[in-house]
Amino acid sequence: MPSNTNSIGQYPPLIEAKGVSKKFALKFSDSRRYGIRDFTRIALGVKRNNSLLRQGEFWALEDVSFTVNRGESMAILGRNGAGKSTLLTMMTGRMLPDTGSLTVRGRIGVLAVGSFGFRAALSGLDNIFLKGITLGISKKDLTKLVPEIVEFAELGQFIDAPLRTYSAGMVARLGFAIAINVQPDILLADEALSAGDSAFAEKCSQRIAEMRERMTFLIVTHNPDFAAQLCDKGLVLEKGLTAFSGTAKEAAEFYQSQILKSTTVTTVA
Repeated sequence: MPSNTNSIGQYPPLIEAKGVSKKFALKFSDSRRYGIRDFTRIALGVKRNNSLLRQGEFWALEDVSFTVNRGESMAILGRNGAGKSTLLTMMTGRMLPDTGSLTVRGRIGVLAVGSFGFRAALSGLDNIFLKGITLGISKKDLTKLVPEIVEFAELGQFIDAPLRTYSAGMVARLGFAIAINVQPDILLADEALSAGDSAFAEKCSQRIAEMRERMTFLIVTHNPDFAAQLCDKGLVLEKGLTAFSGTAKEAAEFYQSQILKSTTVTTVA
């Protein structure tokens, strides 16, 4: 899908990562200990050098940079553990980088496998309002959007049932319907469109295609064919580092020939 390049360059990127790095501790005990120590230092106004690893820590992401403009789409490719989901989580604002900067401009919609931000005890309808309010949408505007969201999710009368009674597929459809119909500036997806019900995934893909000119789309995936089909830019992560950056087609080819091939060789050996 070609992107609309007419406005690219006239406005700042909707997503801008500059030297983003994130580290974690291998053991929970170390994570808790370092967390308490860091919180105490922040409270006391003491600065710490976040570019250094402490004992038991590792870089989940290291010095990752990219930009995505309005109307562009980008695929982030990588094997499990490459740092894809960590990067996506930081873009949603639920996690901050240890070093570097990550700027996201505009309203975000998230297509994620699972019950991302939902409350199991609430009904599907209540969860629509909960998600919408967290995105800054007024109750009045949400009320107007509800019929379209319910129809798109194909939930019918189950929209009034508690979310805990939903199947995984029903939860996913509700999440997709909300994210797509709140008219986000940025749509983030974590394997959501390349997994699950194929007919509904195609339905989502068609809606995204209709919204492309006014929206930035970013998907995290390990499916190179899907990335090349849906996006125009690509970034390949390997062990938290940028292994390749270019067009989605080039990134997909690199991932297949360099990353997946090396995995196969290692497995056979």
